[in-house]
This record gives sequence, structure tokens and C-alpha cells, in this order.
Amino acid sequence: MPRFLVERRLREVAQRLHSLRDELAVTDEQGGQLSDEAADNQLRALVSETPLADHEFREAQRHADAWARRRAEIVETIRRLEVRQDELLDRLGSS
Repeated sequence: MPRFLVERRLREVAQRLHSLRDELAVTDEQGGQLSDEAADNQLRALVSETPLADHEFREAQRHADAWARRRAEIVETIRRLEVRQDELLDRLGSS
């Protein structure tokens, strides 16, 4: 692969990594709030023992679980891009 293509792909990967790391920071901020909300709703559901409180807890927990899945996706994508970046850097260094 020509050097200019490797450099271009390396820039693209670096930009994507930067974007994903920003997204991860925002996601982590939101995750703390969602986890706290789910824990609060769980406590309310246990204390009040009402169907509404239980529903609110389950809904908050679904949001927290969705956040956790999204976070895991972002982390995995970052990991794969870092591997790709290393491969491109190796190609760049060997050319």
C-alpha cells in the first residue's frame, strides 16, 4: 500500500478514535446518572412495594442496561481502532 494511503488511513483512524473517546467521556457522565437513578428507583420500589414504583425501577434499569451496552460497544470499537492504528503505524515504519 502506498505511503500516502497509509498516512490518510492513519489520519482517519486517529480522527475516529478522538471522536469515540469524546463520546465515551459523555457516555460515562450519563452512565453515572442513569445508574444512580436506577438505584434510587430500586430502593423506592422495595420500600413502597407498589406496581408503579416497580415499573419505574424496571424502566430506569433498562436505560442503565442500554447505556452499559452502548459503552461496551464504544470501548470495543476503540480497542479495534487502536489495533488498526498500530498496524498502520507498523506499515508506515517499515516503508
